[in-house]
Amino acid sequence: MLPLCFNTSLKGLSMQIYCSFPRFTDTVNKDTEPKDPYPIPRKIMAEPDYIDDDNPELIRPQKLINPVKSSRNHQDLHRELLMNQKRGLAPQNKPELQKVMEKRKRDQVIKQQKEEEAQKKKSDLEIELLKRQQKLEQLELEQQKMQEEQENAPEFVKVKGNLRRTVQEATEAPDS
Repeated sequence: MLPLCFNTSLKGLSMQIYCSFPRFTDTVNKDTEPKDPYPIPRKIMAEPDYIDDDNPELIRPQKLINPVKSSRNHQDLHRELLMNQKRGLAPQNKPELQKVMEKRKRDQVIKQQKEEEAQKKKSDLEIELLKRQQKLEQLELEQQKMQEEQENAPEFVKVKGNLRRTVQEATEAPDS
């Protein structure tokens, strides 16, 4: 018999814990078998003693019900998720804001592509009209710059310009 170290009990359940587990060998092969300095225990834990009792107060462990096997809808959903996972179409668990931002980016890209296609399809007449419009805008900008320079010019530059005009007019008047 094994030496007993102590007993433990929880709510009427008792379990005996052993200090050492000697190795049991056959008596016939006792002399021929070499002794092992580290015996291997046969049972690490003792069997609980409530297995043999038919106590109705005890709750017996039961297997959990698998929800996939119990519900047909759940089975279909599980099958669909597995197939989507294999195909790489797993549902994306993204926040709503991120989904909206991605949709907005996609819309902007599509809009840019449509604008580029529209520009590529312009006729020769439209291209010429655009060139003329750009030239007119450049001329207007140059005229505005010239006016600003004249307005911001010092007084002596304006007087000098007026003197030149009067001198030119005076030389041209007697000739005609």
